[in-house]
Amino acid sequence: MNALWRSFWREPRPPDPPPVGRHDGWLVAGFGVAALVEGIARPGLAGQPFVTVLAVALMPVLLWRRSRPLVACVVGFGAAGSLSLVQLLTRSDDLGLGSMMVILVLLYSLARWGSGREIGLGILVVATVATLGMYAAAADVAEVVGGSVLLLLVVALAAVFRYRADVWRRRQQEIRNDERLTLARELHDTVAHHVSAIAVQAQAGGVVAGTQPERAAGILAAIETEATRTLAEMRSVVRVLREDGWDTLAVQPGITDLSGLARPDGIPVVEVALTGPLVRLPRPVDAATYRLAQEALTNALRHAQGATRVVIDVRRVDDAVVLRVVDDGVAGAVPRPAPGFGLTGMRERAELLGGSLSAGPGPEGGWVVEAELPAGGPT
Repeated sequence: MNALWRSFWREPRPPDPPPVGRHDGWLVAGFGVAALVEGIARPGLAGQPFVTVLAVALMPVLLWRRSRPLVACVVGFGAAGSLSLVQLLTRSDDLGLGSMMVILVLLYSLARWGSGREIGLGILVVATVATLGMYAAAADVAEVVGGSVLLLLVVALAAVFRYRADVWRRRQQEIRNDERLTLARELHDTVAHHVSAIAVQAQAGGVVAGTQPERAAGILAAIETEATRTLAEMRSVVRVLREDGWDTLAVQPGITDLSGLARPDGIPVVEVALTGPLVRLPRPVDAATYRLAQEALTNALRHAQGATRVVIDVRRVDDAVVLRVVDDGVAGAVPRPAPGFGLTGMRERAELLGGSLSAGPGPEGGWVVEAELPAGGPT
């Protein structure tokens, strides 16, 4: 119980309460006019001028109800408590206006926007003022119970809306984090692919530089293109990662962009084959297929020993999209590295969509990466 109370006492305010807007001004003006009209319409009210002026002067406190909820609540209930104290000392009739019920709005705002410490202190003030008011009015048991229940209902209503807002905010943060994780994977896949291509081209350039300088110039141009594309994609992803909004994501590449991975004149040659109806697929499946193919190609360029040809084959088989990436390297010549972020990320990406992924030596040599994704989208 003590731990629960300490946790509540340290609870911070909800972040970013709505700022004061035009509707707040109309709210203050409306309650002020209501208090003035009520005061004029009840000329026989004890202390009528004082009570009316106090009620009208109290209304601007509503502007603080979100930014300074404890101050607003203490001022509002302090004004009500002063009326109860005057009533008790002068033994007069009820001094309050019906418009003074606006202090319930301040109590709601305290429970809705205050920190745990502010709520605790404010509740003590409210309980003291309520007790003084009931004593001054000589309230019977029914009035005491009714008034207490009303105050508790206001606090409970504020707590419900505070909890709902907190759940919504946490959900938005989870969505943001998921999107950022996706972008981190995209950044890994993109950079790894392009850097591997640069490394392969650089190795090839070193081999032919002495004997075929004209071909070396072409390889250097290819390296420059890959580096420029890598830098542009990195900047695009990092820009989104720095932004608070998760709805600003750029359109991700899909199956139709796989042709951009083909390199008929590269070392090794990269071929892309698309078979079957592969259009109008759900966006997650479309983007995942591209990224899986890109990562598999990256692994082939980085690890395939003696490979001269890599084939990326994507086809529609019934209700599934099947991706197969095969190289003709010497399987087992050099041990493949243990699964790292690349292979683990590929498998996770496929499983999140309800699909599967396998990777290993092919029956005819080389290395085979095969993935199957549901064409209808995540299951």
